[in-house]
Amino acid sequence: MTAVYNDLLLAADSGQVSALCLLDLTAAFDTVDHDLLLLRGVFLRWFQSYLSGRSFRVVYVNRTSSIVYIVCSVPQGSVLGPHLFILYMADFAEVVQQYQVNFHTDADGNQFYLHCRQDDMMSVVDRLERCLTAVSQWMTANRLKLNAEKTELLWAGSRHSAAVLDINGPSLKLGQDTVAPSNHVRVLGVTFSSDLSLDDHVTHVSATCFYWLRQFRQVRRSLDDDAMKTLVHAFVTSRVHYCNAVLAGLPKSTTDTLQHVLNAAARFVSNTHSTTESTS
Repeated sequence: MTAVYNDLLLAADSGQVSALCLLDLTAAFDTVDHDLLLLRGVFLRWFQSYLSGRSFRVVYVNRTSSIVYIVCSVPQGSVLGPHLFILYMADFAEVVQQYQVNFHTDADGNQFYLHCRQDDMMSVVDRLERCLTAVSQWMTANRLKLNAEKTELLWAGSRHSAAVLDINGPSLKLGQDTVAPSNHVRVLGVTFSSDLSLDDHVTHVSATCFYWLRQFRQVRRSLDDDAMKTLVHAFVTSRVHYCNAVLAGLPKSTTDTLQHVLNAAARFVSNTHSTTESTS
């Protein structure tokens, strides 16, 4: 995600705009075909006993459903699940590279992006559409399915470019569906805006953190300091620190918002008043 954001910034600095397309797969982990996965390499047969023979049934009160045998999918929430899914998608890169489209893929989504001058946006749209058509065909052959409703498009550039484009950049055709551009998208939990400012991301993080601090205030007297430190770290400071590498170089007026969050968290844990100076 940091690499994607850096590439978008470098393109904006050179006067270009970028088309960022986020593809979403429908129940991706649940549709991984075991036979196709094991064909990806001989060494993957080590996982055959791990994948094969899985089943489940539902027990409710005194009734038990029939046994359902699982012939596809990798276990979600497991350590191996994301790794096996990425291995399943190994050939995917070759399809995308044929169209010279920049991309990053992981267990949570796929990001495609291209840079261009503002007067060359339609050629980028054409290349992305041809690439996405090939990707869709590859996924169909591998029993995966694109979720057009959750696929997003962002045209990003400098503040001047974003002001000109707003959300009026060209759309993408994905099969019979049209993906209209948005003025912000979420990439692995970080909100990217069309002007690459991250103001929306900081605002969202700040609002969420202050929400949890207000909730914790109601139980402050019932918990000791160690318990409160654990809660504040889990729900507040971890959100501020998440992917904070993308915050480097932002204006002080933007980062001050997050500093206020950290100051409030420090005062809350130490049980001091807002008039007490705090540093973080």
